[in-house]
Amino acid sequence: MKGLVVKNTGSWYTVRTDGGQLLDCKVKGNFRIKGIRSTNPVAVGDRVTVNDEGWITDIDDRRNYIIRKSINLSKQSHILAANVDQAMLIVTVARPETSTTFIDRFLASAEAYSVPVVLVFNKTDTLSADEQHLQQMMVTLYEAIGYECRQISAVTGQGVEELRPLLDGKVTLLSGNSGVGKSTLINRLVPGANLRTAEISDAHQAGQHTTTFSEMISLAPEAPSGAVGASYLIDTPGIKGFGTFDMEREEISSYFREIFRFSKDCRFSNCTHTHEPGCAVLRAVDDHLIAQSRYQSYLSMLDDKDESKYREAY
Repeated sequence: MKGLVVKNTGSWYTVRTDGGQLLDCKVKGNFRIKGIRSTNPVAVGDRVTVNDEGWITDIDDRRNYIIRKSINLSKQSHILAANVDQAMLIVTVARPETSTTFIDRFLASAEAYSVPVVLVFNKTDTLSADEQHLQQMMVTLYEAIGYECRQISAVTGQGVEELRPLLDGKVTLLSGNSGVGKSTLINRLVPGANLRTAEISDAHQAGQHTTTFSEMISLAPEAPSGAVGASYLIDTPGIKGFGTFDMEREEISSYFREIFRFSKDCRFSNCTHTHEPGCAVLRAVDDHLIAQSRYQSYLSMLDDKDESKYREAY
């Protein structure tokens, strides 16, 4: 039988068969996808083949996916979702603060796998004047690069309805740090979803994990999960860090749109944009044509070959 993976609990995969049946399935312990060692070889959004005993035996070729370095480094990677039309990265400038490094790493990974991203700045209603100014500066930065940005409050509903046209007819991955309000946003967009939410920790201003598995949720609850041509959200657990995976050093600059644009004018074709004479990227950073925060994110990704740096980040 063929079907679509609509939920991943870590132990079980819920597959909606092409005949409309929901099956709880498993994979063999040695299941591997084309050499990718992963904590979850099967992801929500995958088209799969299931046998009569409830085992997933094969996965169709993916048109894209979002992947990050896993907490478990021996497994190498964790696939957030597959076969998505776009991602919405939910960010907050405070309570908790989403770092620009996290944003840039997510954006670069999405660029690598051809997944469009919309940046959704949540909790706008809670911001002080200084925080509002910071948020507007971030919006201006990312819009100038070419990313669509929206400013909302999932709690009050401000700006939420304006997201619906962006979601219409698409499978959208929702991601972000714990505590940025993904579950609250889904509850606002999907009446009856009733996802659990939690308050931010006062001690650390960090979010608590309320979503513990990935699931595809229909924006029209009466539609069957996974039906073709409708609108779906893929809800994922909040993530603390975003370690990029399977990128060669010489490729990374092409995943930063503005760095790639200026790199065409570098003196050397193999310029790393770190020290070389005649580097157009370094000149653009000095001239404030490339944001310092974006350049620092680029440099941090160049250092990703040092695997030990992630052992403290998760």
